[in-house]
Amino acid sequence: MKQAVFVMMQQFSDWEGAYLTSQLNAADNWQVKTASDNQYVKSIGGLNVRVDYLLEDIPDDINLLVLIGGNSWNLNSKRLKTTISKTLNDPDKTVAAICGAVDYLARNGLLNKYRHTGNAVYLWKDYSEYTNQKCFERKQSVVDQNLITANGTAPLEFTERVLNNIHFDTPTSIHKSVNLYRIGYYQYISRYGDPFGNSHD
Repeated sequence: MKQAVFVMMQQFSDWEGAYLTSQLNAADNWQVKTASDNQYVKSIGGLNVRVDYLLEDIPDDINLLVLIGGNSWNLNSKRLKTTISKTLNDPDKTVAAICGAVDYLARNGLLNKYRHTGNAVYLWKDYSEYTNQKCFERKQSVVDQNLITANGTAPLEFTERVLNNIHFDTPTSIHKSVNLYRIGYYQYISRYGDPFGNSHD
């Protein structure tokens, strides 16, 4: 069983991980877990979550580490930085960060070896450990090796790139499953057919 751990702080952005968790959790060979620096966290949308792991308890044998954005990524956690670094150093594992979580990576010098994106590079001008401005790309989401980054308006692009990076399914199938939400149900039907097998006669 492969394990994905979603790190979410207080005031996390519920929508940024919802598409990805729903895909992973529906698969028989993936298990979705949550982690934070507190046992209980509340999303921007008011959802209360009791997490599975505190940051110091995230196991080493995870396959995917997802950092969900929000309003509380201005934290100093050596344990989390170590966990991210160890995961990135294993080419068979993936780290994915979106929105404010990418700010954390920049502030801790974790983007310096990768092409990447984020909300805006000027937000990081005072981060002394961020030295890789030349590799910032003005795109919704960027993949470089086993790191995926995205800005806060890109949950669908983020989902598609993560699923491709972990070889969740074929690229064609992944694109179709994400496109259901990108273009909407009725445009999807006209392009691919009904995903639920409904008749529209």
